[in-house]
Amino acid sequence: MLTGLPLRVRVLLIFAGLAAGVVALLALGLWIAARAAQSGDAAGGLLQGALIAGGGAAAIIAGVWFLFDRNVARPIELLAGGLRTGQTPEIPEARYLADLGPAARDAAEARARTAEALSDAIAEHAADLQREKQTLESILADIGAGAVMTDAGGRVVFYNAAAARLLPGIALDRPLARHLAGGALESAAARLAAGAASTDLTCLTTAGQRLWGRMRAVEGGTLLMLRDRPAERPAPREALERLRRHAATLVPMLEALDGPIPPALAQAIRSEGQGLAASVRELTDRMTGDAPQGRAGLNELAAGLDLSPGQPPLALLADAAALNSLLRHLDRHLRAQGIAPHVRAEAEGAEARLSLVWTGPPVPIGRLEAWLSEPPDPMQPELTGHEILAAHVTGLWPEADGDEARLVLPLPLAPVRGDEAGLTYDFALSGRSAGSTRLSDLTCVVFDTETTGLDPATDRIVQIAGLRIARGRLTGERFETLVNPGRPIPAASTAIHGITDAMVAGAPDMTGALTAFHHFAEDAVLVAHNAPFDMGMLRRAALETGVYFDNRVLDTILLSAMVWGQSAPHTLDALTARLGIAIPPEDRHTAMGDTRATAEAYLRLSAALKAKGLDGFEDVLSEASRHRRLIEDANPPAAAASVANTVSAAFQAPP
Repeated sequence: MLTGLPLRVRVLLIFAGLAAGVVALLALGLWIAARAAQSGDAAGGLLQGALIAGGGAAAIIAGVWFLFDRNVARPIELLAGGLRTGQTPEIPEARYLADLGPAARDAAEARARTAEALSDAIAEHAADLQREKQTLESILADIGAGAVMTDAGGRVVFYNAAAARLLPGIALDRPLARHLAGGALESAAARLAAGAASTDLTCLTTAGQRLWGRMRAVEGGTLLMLRDRPAERPAPREALERLRRHAATLVPMLEALDGPIPPALAQAIRSEGQGLAASVRELTDRMTGDAPQGRAGLNELAAGLDLSPGQPPLALLADAAALNSLLRHLDRHLRAQGIAPHVRAEAEGAEARLSLVWTGPPVPIGRLEAWLSEPPDPMQPELTGHEILAAHVTGLWPEADGDEARLVLPLPLAPVRGDEAGLTYDFALSGRSAGSTRLSDLTCVVFDTETTGLDPATDRIVQIAGLRIARGRLTGERFETLVNPGRPIPAASTAIHGITDAMVAGAPDMTGALTAFHHFAEDAVLVAHNAPFDMGMLRRAALETGVYFDNRVLDTILLSAMVWGQSAPHTLDALTARLGIAIPPEDRHTAMGDTRATAEAYLRLSAALKAKGLDGFEDVLSEASRHRRLIEDANPPAAAASVANTVSAAFQAPP
């Protein structure tokens, strides 16, 4: 009824009503006092009138405060939080604020439109640069050497996929020296400091693997190129070929000797000549015959051939050009025999069986040997099928299984790369001020756990996931594993997160999983939604695993309360709905799904907190102390004590 009136008029009516109510109560009190005075009890009447007037006035004022808090203060707090996060939700109470609610939504929508237009303009003008960047990333991601760049303090700011395979556990903003044993890095850095532009080094990983590399000084740090084998120097092919030709000529000439040379001497010369030829063959094989280490997809190896439907996307260690040429050579011979083969691949452990398959009798071994003795590529007549197989340290043979026949070629599988980024980098880490505690400078690991129940004292973790954030952005580094809790998972818990006893049967136990997660989260600030629960699970497990998490902690429930106030709902679903973050239903209540949603919420909340002037970790923790009745502090005692000292010193400082 009153919502159609201007806001100032409604405020005037509220205070007019308050004044009228107070005056009416005072009049009622005076009337009661006068009536009591007429009856001879003036003191009692005055007291009764004062109680009625005072109590009534207090009740009216409390009612007006309640209406203001519910219909003015709380909507304004929610609108302010929405404006700071760029999301202004529908607030039913905002109708009492007249044009303020629609104006806030219009402002948020206008800002969103402006941001979208700016983003489109930037994307349009940067399209060529982005294509060049993607091309460069593709090149750097697939080079055989591991590339690692560090800042002046020796902390990682860039690494590629090869480096991630050579140095398991490498992560942004972590010291490179943690992954390499001994003083190899220090010695190489000393050589660079002495004036060398670049220097070679040999080092051991903490796992004991020997690596060879070259370090070069770059602006603000170093670039290290690593390989798991020493650099190969070009083989002197022309000299080897001349030596082989001379040795091959010497042997038949010695066979024809029948002159005055004594038989014993002739036999010795003949033996030495044959030994020379054998030595040359061995030297040639050692210098030029290493098994190829290239990464070839099944689609590359089967190019130009009929590939069986439904084949897995396998990657194998092979020279794609040579093996594809050999397979096509065999395919041509089979089709000349009236056979139409197709390619099939089956993974078995660390190896895959690549087969040419057809229906009918197998190929006789003698015929296959003849085919392999031929060069698949007429332009390389010296490279036969046998030599291609020998270079790959493998073989090829016929098999029969009922009506089906095949030629089988085993090859090693290439290491699985998963879905990790080919490159992981943040060059701005090298320019970050040392010891900065600004939220935008922190390295964080956002994480979530799924458990057998809700009691940290008795329940156990069944899944844990984490995502790393460095300098206010997701780096692409992730951690996720199921955990074998060592006990049955209750059906009620499975109904929520979908994890069954069968799914965790082969998973790491608590010690193995938390040790790996501790390595992933080391030195980072841990971020969680309802952190006391998740940190309680980790700290309770420490009694069993010996893995202690003393990281600093941020809780997105507390961050949400700082932005929207304690009266707003702060569940993960309510928070993501306010921020416009969609969680696919199949990902909700999975460790990685909830972690991803919490990470996106944290990034938006930290930006809103910065707008409120809460830019440092200590500032946030100090502000969080005002919301302790909402949720307890999940930080270890040392961190809480440090913040308490900071706050105490601030209050004791002279004005």
